[in-house]
Amino acid sequence: MIKKLAGSVRQYKLPSILTPLLVLCENILEVMIPLFMASLIDYGIDPGNMSEITRYGSYLVICALLVILFGVLAGRFAAVASAGFAANLRQDIFYRVGTFSFSNIDKFSGASIVTRLTSDIQNMQMAYQVIIRLAVRAPMMMILAFIFSARINLNLALIFIAVTPVLGGGPAFIISRAFKHFKQVIKTYDRLNEDVQENLRGIRGVKSFTREPYEKKKFGDISSDIFRLFSKAEKMVAFNMPLMQICVYSCLLLVSWFGARMIVESGNNADLGLTTGQLMSFMTYTMQILGALMLLSMVFV
Repeated sequence: MIKKLAGSVRQYKLPSILTPLLVLCENILEVMIPLFMASLIDYGIDPGNMSEITRYGSYLVICALLVILFGVLAGRFAAVASAGFAANLRQDIFYRVGTFSFSNIDKFSGASIVTRLTSDIQNMQMAYQVIIRLAVRAPMMMILAFIFSARINLNLALIFIAVTPVLGGGPAFIISRAFKHFKQVIKTYDRLNEDVQENLRGIRGVKSFTREPYEKKKFGDISSDIFRLFSKAEKMVAFNMPLMQICVYSCLLLVSWFGARMIVESGNNADLGLTTGQLMSFMTYTMQILGALMLLSMVFV
C-alpha cells in the first residue's frame, strides 16, 4: 500500500527530499542555541565580560535567523510536496475509478467513491505533510537534544529515560481505543454522502410526495451519529495532552531540583558539577525533548 501511494509523488520528489534535509538543519541549529546561551551566561553575563556577551549574542542572533529561514523553507517545500502528492493521488484514483466495471461501482457505492476522492484525499495530504516534516523533526530533535543534554550532565539526562515509557505507552493506549471510532466515522461519512446524493437526484420526487420531514430526520440522524462517534473519539484523544503536560512539568521540577543542588554543591564550578548557564540550557533541552515526544504522540494520534 505504501509503495502504491509513494508512486503518486512523481514530480514532487525533490520538495519531498528537501523538506527533511531543511528540518535536519533547523534542528541542529536549534540545539546549538542553548549551548550559546549557556556560554553567554557563564562567560559573559556572570563575569561582566562585554566582549563575550557581544560574541555569543551575535551567535544567538545568527542561529535564530537561520532557524527561521530553514523553518520557512521547510514549511514551503512540505506544502508544495503534500499538495502535489494529493493532486496526483486524486488524479490516479479518478482514472482508476473510470476503469471500474458496474459490479465494482455497485460494490463500493458512489458515495464511498466520492468520499475517497474528497475528504480522504485531504486527510492523505495532511498526513503526508506531517510525515515529511513533523514526523521527521520530532525524532531528530529528541535524539540531538538528548545527546547535547547528556554532554552537559549524564545523570540529569537519565530523567528523560524514566518518563519515555509513559510518553510512549500512554498515546499508544489512547490510539488503540480511539481508532475504532474513527473507522466508524469514515463509514458514516459514506452514508451521509449517499443520503445527500439521493436527495439531489430525487429532489423532484421528495417535493412531489412531501417527504421533506422524513429526509430531514434521516439526514439529522446520520449527522447525530457522526457527532456522537467524533465526540467519543475526541474525548479519548483529549487525554493525550494532560498526560504529556504531567510528564513535562514533572521533568522540569526534577531537573530544577537536582540541578539546583548540583550548582550549590559545586560552587558554580562546571568541572565539579553544574553552572547556572548549563542548567538553563538543560531546561531548554528538557522542553525540546519532551516537546518532540509530545509532537510525535500527536502525529500518531
